[in-house]
Amino acid sequence: MRAWILTIGNELLIGRIVNTNASWLAKKLVFLGFDVRRIIVVPDDKKDISEELKRALEKADVVVTTGGLGPTYDDMTSDAVAYTLDKKLVLDEKALSMVEQFYKTKNMELTPERIKMAYVPEGARVIENPVGAAPAYMVEVDGKTIIVLPGVPAEMKAIFEKHVEEYLRKKYAPHTFIVEYNVIVKGVPESGLAPFINELSRKHRDVYIKSHPKGHETSNPVLDIRVFVSSNKSGDEAEEKAKKIIDEIIEEARRLGGIIVESGRTL
Repeated sequence: MRAWILTIGNELLIGRIVNTNASWLAKKLVFLGFDVRRIIVVPDDKKDISEELKRALEKADVVVTTGGLGPTYDDMTSDAVAYTLDKKLVLDEKALSMVEQFYKTKNMELTPERIKMAYVPEGARVIENPVGAAPAYMVEVDGKTIIVLPGVPAEMKAIFEKHVEEYLRKKYAPHTFIVEYNVIVKGVPESGLAPFINELSRKHRDVYIKSHPKGHETSNPVLDIRVFVSSNKSGDEAEEKAKKIIDEIIEEARRLGGIIVESGRTL
Protein backbone atom coordinates (compact mmCIF):
# COMPACT_ATOMS: atom_id res chain seq x y z
CA MET A 1 0.00 0.00 0.00
CA ARG A 2 1.51 3.26 -1.12
CA ALA A 3 0.77 6.73 0.24
CA TRP A 4 1.66 10.23 -0.91
CA ILE A 5 1.50 13.33 1.28
CA LEU A 6 0.86 16.75 -0.28
CA THR A 7 1.32 19.72 2.03
CA ILE A 8 -0.10 22.85 0.48
CA GLY A 9 0.80 26.46 1.23
CA ASN A 10 3.11 29.25 0.10
CA GLU A 11 4.19 29.78 3.72
CA LEU A 12 5.88 26.36 3.66
CA LEU A 13 7.82 27.11 0.50
CA ILE A 14 9.18 30.43 1.73
CA GLY A 15 10.29 28.91 5.03
CA ARG A 16 7.96 30.92 7.22
CA ILE A 17 6.43 27.74 8.68
CA VAL A 18 8.21 24.46 9.39
CA ASN A 19 6.47 21.49 7.75
CA THR A 20 5.70 19.49 10.89
CA ASN A 21 2.47 18.14 9.37
CA ALA A 22 4.37 16.02 6.86
CA SER A 23 6.60 14.27 9.39
CA TRP A 24 3.68 13.65 11.75
CA LEU A 25 1.50 12.20 8.99
CA ALA A 26 4.33 10.09 7.58
CA LYS A 27 4.90 8.45 10.95
CA LYS A 28 1.18 7.78 11.38
CA LEU A 29 0.90 6.24 7.90
CA VAL A 30 3.99 4.07 8.36
CA PHE A 31 2.57 2.74 11.63
CA LEU A 32 -0.58 1.77 9.70
CA GLY A 33 1.54 -0.23 7.27
CA PHE A 34 1.73 2.25 4.39
CA ASP A 35 4.80 2.75 2.26
CA VAL A 36 5.09 6.55 2.12
CA ARG A 37 6.65 7.23 -1.29
CA ARG A 38 6.45 11.01 -1.58
CA ILE A 39 6.15 14.10 0.61
CA ILE A 40 5.60 17.09 -1.64
CA VAL A 41 5.16 20.77 -0.80
CA VAL A 42 2.87 22.57 -3.23
CA PRO A 43 2.14 26.30 -3.51
CA ASP A 44 -1.34 27.80 -3.26
CA ASP A 45 -1.85 27.39 -6.97
CA LYS A 46 -4.73 25.43 -8.50
CA LYS A 47 -2.71 24.20 -11.46
CA ASP A 48 0.23 23.02 -9.33
CA ILE A 49 -2.02 21.28 -6.81
CA SER A 50 -3.91 19.52 -9.59
CA GLU A 51 -0.70 18.46 -11.29
CA GLU A 52 0.62 16.78 -8.14
CA LEU A 53 -2.74 15.20 -7.34
CA LYS A 54 -2.83 13.58 -10.78
CA ARG A 55 0.68 12.19 -10.31
CA ALA A 56 -0.21 10.94 -6.84
CA LEU A 57 -3.33 9.15 -8.03
CA GLU A 58 -1.30 7.33 -10.66
CA LYS A 59 1.12 5.95 -8.06
CA ALA A 60 -0.53 5.81 -4.63
CA ASP A 61 -3.45 4.04 -2.95
CA VAL A 62 -3.96 6.90 -0.51
CA VAL A 63 -3.23 10.60 -0.97
CA VAL A 64 -3.34 12.88 2.08
CA THR A 65 -3.35 16.64 1.62
CA THR A 66 -3.06 19.33 4.27
CA GLY A 67 -3.72 23.05 3.91
CA GLY A 68 -5.74 25.30 1.66
CA LEU A 69 -9.20 24.80 3.22
CA GLY A 70 -9.59 28.23 4.83
CA PRO A 71 -11.80 31.21 3.99
CA THR A 72 -9.37 33.33 1.99
CA TYR A 73 -9.00 33.66 -1.78
CA ASP A 74 -5.74 31.70 -1.88
CA ASP A 75 -7.25 28.67 -0.10
CA MET A 76 -7.96 26.67 -3.24
CA THR A 77 -7.36 23.03 -2.39
CA SER A 78 -11.03 22.02 -2.75
CA ASP A 79 -11.27 23.80 -6.08
CA ALA A 80 -8.16 21.94 -7.26
CA VAL A 81 -9.44 18.54 -6.08
CA ALA A 82 -12.77 19.06 -7.85
CA TYR A 83 -10.98 20.18 -11.01
CA THR A 84 -8.64 17.18 -10.94
CA LEU A 85 -11.49 14.70 -10.54
CA ASP A 86 -13.72 16.52 -13.04
CA LYS A 87 -16.36 17.04 -10.37
CA LYS A 88 -18.46 20.04 -9.41
CA LEU A 89 -17.62 22.03 -6.30
CA VAL A 90 -20.88 22.01 -4.34
CA LEU A 91 -22.18 23.49 -1.11
CA ASP A 92 -22.49 20.54 1.29
CA GLU A 93 -25.29 20.95 3.81
CA LYS A 94 -23.54 18.87 6.46
CA ALA A 95 -20.34 20.89 6.05
CA LEU A 96 -22.32 24.14 6.15
CA SER A 97 -23.96 23.08 9.40
CA MET A 98 -20.54 22.37 10.90
CA VAL A 99 -19.17 25.76 9.86
CA GLU A 100 -22.32 27.55 11.05
CA GLN A 101 -22.21 25.83 14.44
CA PHE A 102 -18.55 26.70 14.93
CA TYR A 103 -19.09 30.42 14.40
CA LYS A 104 -22.38 30.43 16.27
CA THR A 105 -20.60 29.30 19.44
CA LYS A 106 -18.28 32.26 19.01
CA ASN A 107 -21.12 34.72 18.31
CA MET A 108 -19.78 35.42 14.83
CA GLU A 109 -21.85 35.82 11.68
CA LEU A 110 -21.77 33.43 8.73
CA THR A 111 -20.09 35.48 6.00
CA PRO A 112 -19.58 34.39 2.36
CA GLU A 113 -15.90 33.79 3.15
CA ARG A 114 -16.83 31.39 5.95
CA ILE A 115 -19.48 29.67 3.85
CA LYS A 116 -16.72 29.04 1.29
CA MET A 117 -15.27 26.40 3.64
CA ALA A 118 -18.43 24.30 3.23
CA TYR A 119 -17.88 23.80 -0.51
CA VAL A 120 -16.49 20.35 -1.36
CA PRO A 121 -16.16 18.22 -4.50
CA GLU A 122 -19.42 16.49 -5.40
CA GLY A 123 -19.64 13.07 -3.74
CA ALA A 124 -17.08 13.84 -1.02
CA ARG A 125 -17.58 12.43 2.47
CA VAL A 126 -17.38 15.33 4.91
CA ILE A 127 -15.45 14.86 8.17
CA GLU A 128 -16.07 16.88 11.32
CA ASN A 129 -13.32 19.21 12.52
CA PRO A 130 -13.47 18.96 16.35
CA VAL A 131 -11.03 21.83 16.82
CA GLY A 132 -11.52 24.43 14.08
CA ALA A 133 -13.95 25.75 11.49
CA ALA A 134 -12.98 24.10 8.20
CA PRO A 135 -14.43 20.60 7.71
CA ALA A 136 -12.17 17.95 6.23
CA TYR A 137 -13.34 15.36 3.71
CA MET A 138 -12.36 12.30 1.74
CA VAL A 139 -13.07 11.26 -1.82
CA GLU A 140 -12.89 7.70 -3.10
CA VAL A 141 -12.02 7.32 -6.76
CA ASP A 142 -11.18 4.11 -8.66
CA GLY A 143 -10.40 2.24 -5.44
CA LYS A 144 -8.12 5.00 -4.17
CA THR A 145 -8.73 7.56 -1.45
CA ILE A 146 -7.94 11.26 -1.26
CA ILE A 147 -8.05 12.63 2.29
CA VAL A 148 -8.17 16.41 2.50
CA LEU A 149 -7.22 17.93 5.86
CA PRO A 150 -6.74 21.48 7.18
CA GLY A 151 -3.22 22.82 7.51
CA VAL A 152 -3.43 23.96 11.13
CA PRO A 153 -1.53 21.19 12.96
CA ALA A 154 -3.91 20.90 15.92
CA GLU A 155 -6.89 20.56 13.59
CA MET A 156 -5.15 18.15 11.24
CA LYS A 157 -4.03 15.86 14.09
CA ALA A 158 -7.42 15.88 15.81
CA ILE A 159 -9.27 14.96 12.62
CA PHE A 160 -6.79 12.25 11.66
CA GLU A 161 -6.80 10.57 15.07
CA LYS A 162 -10.56 10.86 15.62
CA HIS A 163 -11.81 9.89 12.16
CA VAL A 164 -9.19 9.09 9.53
CA GLU A 165 -6.90 6.66 11.33
CA GLU A 166 -9.59 4.07 12.02
CA TYR A 167 -10.96 4.37 8.48
CA LEU A 168 -7.54 3.67 6.97
CA ARG A 169 -6.89 0.81 9.36
CA LYS A 170 -10.16 -0.92 8.51
CA LYS A 171 -10.01 -0.36 4.76
CA TYR A 172 -6.32 -0.80 3.99
CA ALA A 173 -4.62 -2.46 6.94
CA PRO A 174 -7.07 -4.52 9.04
CA HIS A 175 -4.44 -7.12 9.86
CA THR A 176 -1.23 -5.11 9.89
CA PHE A 177 0.82 -4.92 13.09
CA ILE A 178 3.67 -2.43 13.44
CA VAL A 179 6.40 -2.57 16.09
CA GLU A 180 9.20 -0.02 16.56
CA TYR A 181 12.40 -0.53 18.56
CA ASN A 182 15.35 1.78 18.93
CA VAL A 183 18.90 1.63 20.21
CA ILE A 184 21.25 4.54 20.93
CA VAL A 185 24.92 3.81 20.33
CA LYS A 186 27.92 5.95 21.30
CA GLY A 187 31.36 5.61 19.78
CA VAL A 188 30.50 4.18 16.36
CA PRO A 189 30.17 6.45 13.29
CA GLU A 190 27.15 6.00 11.04
CA SER A 191 29.38 4.94 8.16
CA GLY A 192 30.84 2.19 10.36
CA LEU A 193 27.48 0.51 10.93
CA ALA A 194 26.10 1.29 7.47
CA PRO A 195 27.31 -1.92 5.72
CA PHE A 196 25.75 -4.11 8.44
CA ILE A 197 22.45 -2.17 8.40
CA ASN A 198 22.33 -2.30 4.61
CA GLU A 199 22.77 -6.08 4.68
CA LEU A 200 20.03 -6.48 7.29
CA SER A 201 17.68 -4.38 5.16
CA ARG A 202 18.39 -6.52 2.10
CA LYS A 203 17.68 -9.72 4.04
CA HIS A 204 14.43 -8.50 5.61
CA ARG A 205 12.12 -6.74 3.17
CA ASP A 206 9.36 -6.24 5.75
CA VAL A 207 11.73 -4.30 8.02
CA TYR A 208 12.67 -0.63 7.85
CA ILE A 209 15.92 0.33 9.58
CA LYS A 210 17.01 3.95 9.84
CA SER A 211 20.02 5.42 11.61
CA HIS A 212 19.90 9.02 12.81
CA PRO A 213 23.34 10.53 13.62
CA LYS A 214 23.16 12.77 16.69
CA GLY A 215 26.81 13.59 17.30
CA HIS A 216 29.87 14.28 15.13
CA GLU A 217 30.66 11.51 12.66
CA THR A 218 34.25 11.04 13.83
CA SER A 219 35.03 12.93 17.04
CA ASN A 220 31.87 12.14 19.05
CA PRO A 221 29.58 9.77 17.14
CA VAL A 222 26.13 9.03 18.56
CA LEU A 223 23.56 7.00 16.62
CA ASP A 224 19.84 6.64 17.22
CA ILE A 225 18.88 3.52 15.24
CA ARG A 226 15.19 2.83 14.64
CA VAL A 227 13.78 -0.53 13.56
CA PHE A 228 10.22 -0.76 12.21
CA VAL A 229 8.75 -4.22 11.66
CA SER A 230 5.35 -4.94 10.14
CA SER A 231 3.44 -8.20 10.13
CA ASN A 232 0.07 -9.16 8.71
CA LYS A 233 -0.09 -12.22 10.97
CA SER A 234 0.32 -11.09 14.57
CA GLY A 235 1.84 -8.49 16.84
CA ASP A 236 3.88 -11.22 18.50
CA GLU A 237 5.55 -12.07 15.20
CA ALA A 238 6.48 -8.42 14.62
CA GLU A 239 7.72 -8.13 18.20
CA GLU A 240 9.91 -11.22 17.96
CA LYS A 241 11.48 -10.10 14.69
CA ALA A 242 12.12 -6.56 15.93
CA LYS A 243 13.84 -7.85 19.07
CA LYS A 244 16.01 -10.20 17.02
CA ILE A 245 17.14 -7.44 14.66
CA ILE A 246 17.83 -4.98 17.48
CA ASP A 247 19.92 -7.63 19.25
CA GLU A 248 21.92 -8.19 16.06
CA ILE A 249 22.55 -4.46 15.73
CA ILE A 250 23.63 -4.21 19.37
CA GLU A 251 26.00 -7.14 18.94
CA GLU A 252 27.59 -5.57 15.85
CA ALA A 253 27.82 -2.13 17.49
CA ARG A 254 29.64 -3.62 20.46
CA ARG A 255 31.96 -5.54 18.17
CA LEU A 256 32.89 -2.21 16.60
CA GLY A 257 33.65 -0.73 20.04
CA GLY A 258 30.33 1.03 20.60
CA ILE A 259 28.62 1.68 23.93
CA ILE A 260 24.87 1.02 24.19
CA VAL A 261 23.30 4.01 25.91
CA GLU A 262 19.73 2.74 25.80
CA SER A 263 17.51 0.40 23.84
CA GLY A 264 13.90 -0.79 23.91
CA ARG A 265 10.51 -0.71 22.32
CA THR A 266 9.12 2.69 21.39
CA LEU A 267 5.89 1.48 19.76
